[in-house]
Amino acid sequence: MTTPKPKIQFWYEFASTYSYLAAMRIEPLAAAAGVAVEWKPFLLGPIFHAQGWDTSPFNLYPAKGRYMARDLERLAAERGLAFALPEPFPQNSLLAARLALVGAEEGWIAPFTRAVFTAEFADGAQIADRGVLASLLEGLRLDASQLLPRIDQPQIKERLKQQTAEAQQLGIFGAPSFVSGGELFWGDDRLEQALAWANR
Repeated sequence: MTTPKPKIQFWYEFASTYSYLAAMRIEPLAAAAGVAVEWKPFLLGPIFHAQGWDTSPFNLYPAKGRYMARDLERLAAERGLAFALPEPFPQNSLLAARLALVGAEEGWIAPFTRAVFTAEFADGAQIADRGVLASLLEGLRLDASQLLPRIDQPQIKERLKQQTAEAQQLGIFGAPSFVSGGELFWGDDRLEQALAWANR
């Protein structure tokens, strides 16, 4: 009998700059490590609200926000990625996250996730716009007219609420986060450590 691959959960928020970096590199790194990836979109808004914040900490603390923007420019350039902070920031990621959950059911969550992040942080697109999401789906040769209505279905809305609640229960407070071998790792710069932990 074949031994199952070790697994890592990749918890990400579409409005998160550092989640963009992680999403664009996790698959080849995980494949090289022999680790399977479970893609877990969620919403940071409810988690921030529970801490008394009404927006991103990068907005609450302007110096931190300026540092983050420059840090992303450096890291993206090193990795051959385009980056521009979208306006407004953070983007409303609700519809994209719901659509990603549909993708999780049907097997296209990974390419869709990368397409959303690229549209948002490389091309400056508004990911809350249904027309933008439809264009991304069509770019993946998926039928937007069949898929977009599903994001308004009660079961998809409830699944996103449950997934966000699960993130809170796991102690997740930011994105990207990785759950590996029962341990929580936070930040794109902890991806390699999380993958190594999965193989312990």
